[in-house]
Amino acid sequence: MFHLTKETTIGELLQYAPDIAPVLTNIGMHCLGCPSSQMESLEQAAAVHGIDADDLVDDLRGFLEDMA
Repeated sequence: MFHLTKETTIGELLQYAPDIAPVLTNIGMHCLGCPSSQMESLEQAAAVHGIDADDLVDDLRGFLEDMA
């Protein structure tokens, strides 16, 4: 079972759920294909984009639940 946390990397998330890419780009994370972003945690990415990491994880968990 995939466990999404603030420490989950963008690469891990996209590998588990490729369909989540539009959700990330819609909130301003346009560099998903960048090699360095693949190793960036959701917490790090949220900080760079001025997004609350806890809110981001909650939103992404909701998306993943809706996909199931």
